[in-house]
Amino acid sequence: MKMNPNVLDTAQLMGDPSRLSMLMSLLGGRALPANDLARASSISPQTASAHLAKLVAGGLLVHERYGRHKYFRLANWEVAHALEALLAISPSKPVRSLRESDELKRMRHCRTCYDHLAGEVGVALTDRFVALGWLEASGQDYRIHAKGVERLKAWGADTDDDANKRRLYARQCLDWSERRHHLAGYLGAAITNRLFELKWIERVPQGRAILVTSEGMDGLHREFGLRLAK
Repeated sequence: MKMNPNVLDTAQLMGDPSRLSMLMSLLGGRALPANDLARASSISPQTASAHLAKLVAGGLLVHERYGRHKYFRLANWEVAHALEALLAISPSKPVRSLRESDELKRMRHCRTCYDHLAGEVGVALTDRFVALGWLEASGQDYRIHAKGVERLKAWGADTDDDANKRRLYARQCLDWSERRHHLAGYLGAAITNRLFELKWIERVPQGRAILVTSEGMDGLHREFGLRLAK
């Protein structure tokens, strides 16, 4: 446990508009190259490189090299959780274009929050698991019952946490658009991975929005009794 965290340095790193834009661009869990992050922040590649170096040094980002290119991603789920919390407590800003309005609607409907499902769909699926008696709220976490583990395993989700317990297993994450909790942690990521494997959900090019496919609509209703509006 950190005995004396330097909150000011982290707040200053996040407080710069360009750096915050980069962090938000990575909140969907994907790794992106520096040029993409520069364009998302409307700054030059040289300026972006300086900002990215600061974010890596500050422990908010990590990078991986593929050939000649560096790809950047959030350092861990705690960074994502902090960003999502900022979104939840921040006032709304004006929507200035039809394109921005459409993207916001897609984001509110379904998106990824780092590595787990969020938005209307993420909250609805979590609520459904609670209604089925698979999950139960417990403090800041969820407790998963034996029948939930059994059913999710049969569906193909990897519900077995690693032996090192390097992250929380079933965490409540406050959804900024729904103002309610969705399922995060190891279990939330495992369920989301399975949804991608089955092609029940797929990423929309550019941005964090997630599309629930027609197969996903049918599968969520068939497997979990969750009916989503088309």
